[in-house]
Amino acid sequence: MIFVISGPSGCGKSTLIKQLLAGLPGLDFSVSHTTRAPRPEEVNGRDYYFVGREEFQRLQAAGALAESALVHGEWYGTSLAEIENKSKNKDLILDIDVQGARQIKARLKEASLIFVVPPSFSELEKRLRERKTDSPQAIALRLENARKEILQSDIFDYLVINGELDKAVEELRSIIIAHRCQFQARQKEFREILKSFEAGSIS
Repeated sequence: MIFVISGPSGCGKSTLIKQLLAGLPGLDFSVSHTTRAPRPEEVNGRDYYFVGREEFQRLQAAGALAESALVHGEWYGTSLAEIENKSKNKDLILDIDVQGARQIKARLKEASLIFVVPPSFSELEKRLRERKTDSPQAIALRLENARKEILQSDIFDYLVINGELDKAVEELRSIIIAHRCQFQARQKEFREILKSFEAGSIS
């Protein structure tokens, strides 16, 4: 199963995903490619694959990306190989923007799209300023983009409001667990149970 988590920059997606991965077995994280510079705490290959624009354009031209988008002046994209390799044995989490989510939904109909929002615009602005990783100009751009993303959120299947971290994590867990319990998703397990009923005898 593929779960796409999107939302405005600063809404807390990364924190939510880290807690989700730590607390729910059977999940893996799809690492995106980006042309932006890494932040001090970020590690290449763990948080993103940091590449130059020429390399990113080469991947685009080769058809190697499942989705790509220009966000805040930098390119972001998810490679098809990343999705194919990591979704073989585990459910996969993609952390991508609204443009990318739309592309993934068009390519992979079975993907579930989850939109994360802060409780208010003022709270989003507060979080962006408190993390102290962007200039005032960059913050203004992110806030303007957040307005646009909110207006495109009708493509999503689920909405998680990240006001209280623990509650938001639990909502994400519930979405994934519910999907894992869908009848179609448990056919392999059910076939084994069915066999036992067919072979069983009443004593």
